Amino acid sequence: MLRIAVQSKGRLYEDTMELFSEIGIKLSSAKRTLLIASTNFPVEVLFLRDDDIPQSVADGVADVGIVGENEFVERNENALIEKRLGFSKCRLSLAIPKEEDYKGVSWFEGKKIASSYPHILNTFLKKQGISAHCHVITGSVEIAPGIGLSDAIFDIVSSGSTLVSNHLKEVEVVMKSEAVLIGNPELSAEKREILNELMFRIDAVQAAEGKKYILLNAPNDNIEDIIAVLPGITSPTIMPLAKEGWSSMHSVLPEKRFWEIIGKLKSLGAEGILVLPIEKMIM
Repeated sequence: MLRIAVQSKGRLYEDTMELFSEIGIKLSSAKRTLLIASTNFPVEVLFLRDDDIPQSVADGVADVGIVGENEFVERNENALIEKRLGFSKCRLSLAIPKEEDYKGVSWFEGKKIASSYPHILNTFLKKQGISAHCHVITGSVEIAPGIGLSDAIFDIVSSGSTLVSNHLKEVEVVMKSEAVLIGNPELSAEKREILNELMFRIDAVQAAEGKKYILLNAPNDNIEDIIAVLPGITSPTIMPLAKEGWSSMHSVLPEKRFWEIIGKLKSLGAEGILVLPIEKMIM
């Protein structure tokens, strides 16, 4: 049985539960408790505060954990990043009052910066050769300059709306963060095998993100030209149709180029174009 530490609430919790659903892991109880076992996969989920997850994995209380990279780096525990998960993205940034004239990191020399991430902040300041004081604060960091507690803040930024509402502006992005799967470096062979299967399923979900499956009918005379604009995983699948001189072609499209490619296909005589969503791809 592999024990996975997961954030007990918030956006990362919701994104993690969605991932579990997509990879077919069913939990035994709809009501969240401290520890829940899966009914169809050899894992159990341990719900913790996000800042407790890195230590729980390093100490072996949990075998692996899903946590924001920002918390993992800040806690600096003996655990390994097994996989980047691509969701719950944010950034850690320095922000100052919007009326300040900012011309570079030298602005922070001698300043007081409020933050919940002193390790990451002090590491950055040291690399920049800046001497500043980090005032450690938990929760509502963004109000610190307004009440005279600090000159600036170092905090998580997603949309930036919280900064705007507190008359602050983002001036330096120090770190970009996303959810990561971290693991204890001393996993047993049995638990490593379960983890590998878990990551295989995650890979299949991630491979399908931003892609569409496309089927179309094409005149044989234009197949080579269509192949040039319709690449598949290795190459498009081509099957002859009952209609002489025509073939059916199947492939996968990146969604961000979808309309561009569709336009080219139509100009090359493609007909009966059918587009389907992809849930998973096994590479």
